[in-house]
Amino acid sequence: METKITKSDWIFLVLCLLLGILGEEAFFRSEIGISYFVFISAFYSLFMWRYRRFQFSHQRLSYLILCCIWLLSASYFFNNNVLFYVLNIMVIPGLVIFHLVLITSPQNFQWNKPAFVTYLFSRLIQSLKYIFGFTAFFGKGLKQGVNEDKLVVWKKIILGIVISLPILFVVLNLLISADSQFERLIGGIPQWFQVINVERIMRLIVILILTAAFFGFMQILFNRQMSVMKQQQTNGQQFQIDGIITITVLVIINAVYLLFTLVQFRYFFSGTLQADFTYAEYARKGFFELLFVTLINLSITVIVLTFVNRSTSLMRRATQIMLTILVLASSIMLSSAFLRLSMYEDAYGFTFTRVLVHSFMIFLVVIFTYTLVKIWVERLSLFHFYFITSLIYYTAITIVDLDQIVVKENMSRYETTGKIDVHYLNNLSYRGVLGLIDLYQKDRNIPDLKTILIERKQEALAEDLPWQSYNLKREQAFSELKKLDIK
Repeated sequence: METKITKSDWIFLVLCLLLGILGEEAFFRSEIGISYFVFISAFYSLFMWRYRRFQFSHQRLSYLILCCIWLLSASYFFNNNVLFYVLNIMVIPGLVIFHLVLITSPQNFQWNKPAFVTYLFSRLIQSLKYIFGFTAFFGKGLKQGVNEDKLVVWKKIILGIVISLPILFVVLNLLISADSQFERLIGGIPQWFQVINVERIMRLIVILILTAAFFGFMQILFNRQMSVMKQQQTNGQQFQIDGIITITVLVIINAVYLLFTLVQFRYFFSGTLQADFTYAEYARKGFFELLFVTLINLSITVIVLTFVNRSTSLMRRATQIMLTILVLASSIMLSSAFLRLSMYEDAYGFTFTRVLVHSFMIFLVVIFTYTLVKIWVERLSLFHFYFITSLIYYTAITIVDLDQIVVKENMSRYETTGKIDVHYLNNLSYRGVLGLIDLYQKDRNIPDLKTILIERKQEALAEDLPWQSYNLKREQAFSELKKLDIK
């Protein structure tokens, strides 16, 4: 690939270097907090400057993705949940790459087709090639004006140094063993090189890698050519499943599910259970199994809608009826799992995982509802809806702060039953610490609560984090702890 660099490209490279420095400061200095939002703001400011005359495509979807990226990056400032802290380190860069490739792709290129995935990875590969090409071009530029004979001499000197290193290592060890005075002399050599800071070198390497990644990726997106991918319009699926086999499988599965549904109405939804089970034991016993079966049913439905041959009207109608029964049976299983989890929470309290699973089941209700419509309205796109709904759901649970819901529900349960796990709330997040402070002001006699708050107050008084780690929830908790009168 021939690389041509203009004056505008050199200016952009300098700005990418500044962005690389900011990226190293934001992500490699301390715990991530407000720094993620600051970096995303700078990144998109640079991108919009570079593409100020570019005609973007797929703008309606791009606005949604961009809002989600901003909200997810802001979650590092507003909340401090450990799970989303780790996930968003990977999710946000993935969304940014998808977003930039989407808005710079051809207007008529359908993003919800498998070809778009291939196109996305091709752009990443082209970015790497561009970086290598630019590095080679830059190297050639450095060689210009340098005497070729001198260049050969320096190459030979460097090669000689590399060859001498292993020999020098062996000889030095032998001489050190032979003379203690020489050993003291050699031992003092590292002090001569204190000017060399390994940490600074590593940070410089990180900055250069980030600079190259930003520069190469955004440079290559200018080119909208699609040399490899062309969306081929085909009349049918390349891979198809026989309709009669599918109907047979669905009939057998639905028969089992109908039997299970009858049992659910007899023993669970009616409010009566077998004598050897409590509600909590029954909930714990079947919840995850039901949720897993529900996900299997969703997978079966998607596969049938995508790959099954429904060429005749009779086959199409039979498939629709069987899938409708499957979705309705799945809805009953999902309702049963939801009730089981609610009973389990009443018996053992609320945790982040249980509240997260509750929210996921509500998300599945939305997915199943749309899938049921898709069964009868075939022109609808499953992937299009699944992707957008999943993105909105993930962003919502990240921003909503599920920890706050957990604390609120556990406080309500304490007022009703007098039971609460202060150690769990302490390990939850800083939202949990705020809940413990409220709990202490209501009842100071709860076991271990005072000890936990004293330790947390000492932590707040000793903590001195840099600007990158600034988090609103942490600052709120530390402020309340410092004002708390506890000894």
